[in-house]
Amino acid sequence: MKLRFQLLKTKSNHHDCVIFCDHKFRAPFVEKIFSSQNSKVLNRHILKNKSKEKNIFLFNLNENQKVIIVNVNSPELGLENEKIGAEFYEFIKSNSVNELSFFDTNISFFNSKNSSFIYEFFHGLKLKSYSFEKYKTKPDNKIFNFYISEKLKKEIEKANSRLSSILSGVNLTKDLVSEPGNVLHPDEYVNRIKSLSSFGLKINVLDQKKLKKLGMNALIGVGQGSIRGSYLVTIEWNGSTKKQRPLSFVGKGVCFDTGGISLKPAKFMEDMTYDMAGSAVVVGLMKTLALRKAKVNAIGVVGLVENMPDGNAQRPGDIVKSFSGKTIEILNTDAEGRLVLADALTYTERKFKPQFIIDLATLTGAIIVSLGSEYAGLFSNDDKISEKLFKAGEKVGEKVWRMPLNKNYDKLINSKKADMQNINYVGGAGSITAAQFLQRFILDKTPWAHLDIAGMAFSKYGGALNSDGATGYGVRLLNKLIEDNYE
Repeated sequence: MKLRFQLLKTKSNHHDCVIFCDHKFRAPFVEKIFSSQNSKVLNRHILKNKSKEKNIFLFNLNENQKVIIVNVNSPELGLENEKIGAEFYEFIKSNSVNELSFFDTNISFFNSKNSSFIYEFFHGLKLKSYSFEKYKTKPDNKIFNFYISEKLKKEIEKANSRLSSILSGVNLTKDLVSEPGNVLHPDEYVNRIKSLSSFGLKINVLDQKKLKKLGMNALIGVGQGSIRGSYLVTIEWNGSTKKQRPLSFVGKGVCFDTGGISLKPAKFMEDMTYDMAGSAVVVGLMKTLALRKAKVNAIGVVGLVENMPDGNAQRPGDIVKSFSGKTIEILNTDAEGRLVLADALTYTERKFKPQFIIDLATLTGAIIVSLGSEYAGLFSNDDKISEKLFKAGEKVGEKVWRMPLNKNYDKLINSKKADMQNINYVGGAGSITAAQFLQRFILDKTPWAHLDIAGMAFSKYGGALNSDGATGYGVRLLNKLIEDNYE
């Protein structure tokens, strides 16, 4: 469904209307919009429906016109306002409502109590309305019209510029994750990232030849079974006038993961198109920062590969030397994301000397066993960045939960033939040992956090602010982290 704002020049008797109210409010503005008789009936109806379980409902004003009443219990947090907008979208979609009028008189009530309500309401509605129908021969081109006054439209556009920037970044992430593997392979992915230079981002691409020269054999090894190239792409945003070390974000970009020689089961392998979701979050975040002209210096780094079981593919038992100089014994080629991140993390730390490094990856199925689809797993060597991520996640509804790291786990990934092995075959602590592996490639004690988003990047049933499919998880979380702590 497409959303469109139209100017409302006169009070229409043809469009269905929206009224926001709380349980203490008798809606005096109704008299200014509707007849006195209808106003009395409508106000009585509002007062009778105080149940928190029924926040949105339809009321027939007359045979030609309906009113949608939205109960709002004095919202204070932006997240709650957004959730109301998302719930509203689900309601109008299920009730086949096509056109709605919003009046200044109605909106001003909540502007007086919560000036950001209407903007956050529409933001939540837009987040929830996302759908990926690019490859449908008959996509849903239905248009939903919101009729508003010129004054209200200007206010929404002015206040909504920041939220629109966030929405654009989130939707880019969703689009990338939703693409099939035969379209968004590493070569095509690089081209799409390059196109973001038009927003003021500086893009640098390290191709396979350059990666080999630098000694990024851990990353190269993952992609050597594919006919597609392997890449490390850096995305820079310099929005601060101060001389400050950048913030850095690193993403795993395995465009399709068959498991390689350690082949995955066929069932649900099609879902492995979203094994590049960590990189998509980084790309979407960098676009958001550029669009809203964030006053911060930030670096996005993504490792892009395709893990295929070709005759040239990496074998179980191979030993590779990483960019850090440390050697890795490959016991399972399906534990490939950590190999991509290993080289990307060390390169980011050495090249950019950032204030911190946050990496994101759909790294382990074990994190879904631990946390389901409610929290991303957070692993970190720094209490401060962990606390900031937790608070940011609570504010935007993209929650994280900190998991342990400890040197005692190292024995599970120590190798007899190399410095380490890429998987723990003893059993247990799968997500922890994966994070413990990554931590070995932070060489200079840079504050670092790893977000395992395997349970969050893709949803079979949708969430409060997202439809089913790609969720865009991580863009709003990291943007909030930056807004609250680094600008």
